[in-house]
This record gives sequence, structure tokens and C-alpha cells, in this order.
Amino acid sequence: MADYGLFLLLATLTVLSPGPGVVLTISNALRHGWSGALPGIFGIASGAFIVAGLCASSVGLILAASATAFTMLKYIGAMYLLYLGFKMWRTQGFIPELTATSSRPWRRFVEALSIQLLNPKAGFFFLAVFPQFIKSAGNYYSQFFLLVSSYAGLVVLIHCGYGLMANGARGWLSSGQGTRVVGKLSGVTFLGFGVLMASASK
Repeated sequence: MADYGLFLLLATLTVLSPGPGVVLTISNALRHGWSGALPGIFGIASGAFIVAGLCASSVGLILAASATAFTMLKYIGAMYLLYLGFKMWRTQGFIPELTATSSRPWRRFVEALSIQLLNPKAGFFFLAVFPQFIKSAGNYYSQFFLLVSSYAGLVVLIHCGYGLMANGARGWLSSGQGTRVVGKLSGVTFLGFGVLMASASK
């Protein structure tokens, strides 16, 4: 598979980016401790697998269709990354308030699963970015499974990290000063990836 390391870097930045799942993980960790946040974290990772499965056949058809379709998808992916970069550059913090979370572990799992299924970020990532890292000559489904497994694994690792730092960083998260700095850096990175993707050839 081409550029697997680049995919891991891009996926890491995507999972790190602020979103409903991150807010839920931090909220769960603050209310129920690090172990109490685990059901929600695994719910988010499971949601990534489900969304990827729904996207898999569509991406396969697009890749098999034509070079023109592939080029169109490449530019859609580039525009999405540019949009993400611009949005993150303008962010003023991503924890405006902590919402109430369920006390039962299975409910936290279902809550997180639902958030991931309804969050368009994962779907856009799978549809727009995955084709750039799959070789047409290789087995499509094995490559796709490797990518989505890596993405889900990164979700677990990164969200566990968010959960571990949540209690100790409560004041920092509430102020938003640190997240503004991270937002600027992440925004520049995503803008750079968008430009690189737009200029890349198949």
C-alpha cells in the first residue's frame, strides 16, 4: 500500500481534531474517570467500522469507474481538507460546555456509537481520503480493512489520551487558550495536506 505512513499521520490529525466525539470522551472522563470513558471510546471506534463498511462499496465503485471519477474524488478530498484546515484555523476553542452523559456503561457506548454514526467527519474521511491510499492493483477489501482498522485503533489510542489528560487539564480546557494554539497548528497542517492532495497524480 502506498504512503501508509502518510495515511497514519493524516488519520491521526483527523482523529485529534475537535468534534462531538472528543467532547463526549472528555465529558465522560471528567464525570466517570478514565475507565468510565472507555465504553464511549469503544462506541466511537465501533461507529468508525460501521461507517467505513457503508462507504466501502461506494468507494470501490468510484475507483473502478474511471480516471475522471478518481480525479474528481481527489479534488473533493482536497477541498474537504482545505475546509477543515480553514475551520480549525478559526476555532476559538472546542469545549464550550460539558453536556450530561449517561451513568450506565452500555448507554455511554450507545451514545458514543450514535454520535459517530451521525458525525459526517468520518464518512467524508473514508469517502474522500481513503481512495488516495489504495492501490488499484492490490486487493481492495484487504487494503480497506487495514486502513479502517488503523483508523479505529487511532480513535481508541487518541481518545484514551484525551480521557487521561481531561481531569488534570480541566482549567486549560475550560479557558480554550491551549486549544486555540492547537487549532492554528492543525489548521495549517490540514491546509498543506489539501494543497498536496490537489496536486498529486494517480
